[in-house]
Amino acid sequence: MNCNSDCSVQPIYYRLKRYISFGIITLISLILPFITIEGKHFFLLSFDKKQLHLLFTTFDMQELYLMPFVIMLFFLGIFFITTLGGRVWCGWACPQTIFRVIFRDLIQTSLLGIRKSLKNKQKEPEEGQIIKRILAILIWAFLAALAASNFLWYFIPPEDFFTYLKDPLENSVMYGFLICITTFLVYDVVALKENFCVYICPYARIQSALFDENTIQTIYDEKRGGQIYDAKGIKLSSKPPLATDDCTGCEACVRVCPTHIDIRKGMQLECINCLECADACTPVMEKLGKTSLITWTSSNAAEKGIKTEYFRFRTIAYMVALTIALIGLFAMGTQKEYMLLNINRTSQLYKMADDGKTVENVYTFLFQNTDSKDHLYYFEVSHSDIKIDKPSEPFLLSAGEKVKKVVILVSVPKELKVEGEDLPISIKAFAVDAKEKIVVDRHTIFIYPKKSDIRP
Repeated sequence: MNCNSDCSVQPIYYRLKRYISFGIITLISLILPFITIEGKHFFLLSFDKKQLHLLFTTFDMQELYLMPFVIMLFFLGIFFITTLGGRVWCGWACPQTIFRVIFRDLIQTSLLGIRKSLKNKQKEPEEGQIIKRILAILIWAFLAALAASNFLWYFIPPEDFFTYLKDPLENSVMYGFLICITTFLVYDVVALKENFCVYICPYARIQSALFDENTIQTIYDEKRGGQIYDAKGIKLSSKPPLATDDCTGCEACVRVCPTHIDIRKGMQLECINCLECADACTPVMEKLGKTSLITWTSSNAAEKGIKTEYFRFRTIAYMVALTIALIGLFAMGTQKEYMLLNINRTSQLYKMADDGKTVENVYTFLFQNTDSKDHLYYFEVSHSDIKIDKPSEPFLLSAGEKVKKVVILVSVPKELKVEGEDLPISIKAFAVDAKEKIVVDRHTIFIYPKKSDIRP
């Protein structure tokens, strides 16, 4: 589109928006592990304490019925975002992309000047400058250690992490993970570079199957710029006659691409939707009074002039599925038990007391306080003829504490209908100081002896 003196081109630059996105994501990921409400984290999967913290609620490992919903939300979210916005995650939020921008653009180019320009990301730094190269790697190694620590904070809370750091010998496993993750990040960002995105990342292999004609992508306008390549990727000697020939052939879009592709060949597996090519084309076209030949739009909008349909069957189906999974997550989350109780019988069926009439059954009760506060616990037996002999008084459990209690229930059978009869009973355990909120019911049996074993 040519502009005369009565119109002006409003250039769109994506780089600043991406950097703002990178900054927000980095701040959130660094700060979120330190935000707690009554000792509960937004997200923490602690293998050390065998707990899951989700939305500032603590769940014990025995309550991991929530994990299927979390996993479903994760994958459905990826499918939905990819169908709607293509590889927007790769170019705007992926840690790999953020790390490469920090190392290549910030450290190597802006800070140390090893790379001469941000406009050429395909050309490697010239030989020499050994000291600066080593310094760049050392700076990144420090940042990689911080990133590795940040990753571990979602599995080891920061308050424990920094305590464990003081004792390497006692926490060798944590140190092993920290060193391995840091080493991988240094190798990945310094040596693998964008090859990780092209050859290793599985997301690049599945994303094309999720695209349709309304998926937002980085698209080169062949109608204006001309078809530079044929369907096989071979460069044409001349352009089709219908092209307006706006492309100047400067190849600024090619030089700036971090994954070393030519966007003029059309959609390619290696494209991560970073829109660096669009930003490179924009100032060139701006000098000619035209808009960029590369835009972030759908193939329907670019090729057919049809308005992009954001609400279509596939996206609506994903939204419905996400809503169902989210409702399921919250519904199951409200079922959290603030105490856990497992009841096991001992190998002994029953025992007769010294009087020869009283029957004793011995159990092992495993109590766990899954609340964030200390509570006094006790329990009741549903059957009126069965009494609690031991423990005789309520007992204190600290927050998160587990304890085994030997429980003895006694009864004097008045009448036995069947010899060796098993009587189903219910155990109602509760927090004495929060009986309405913290209460669980469990079922077990009380075993009676034969009539011949009872003294008359």
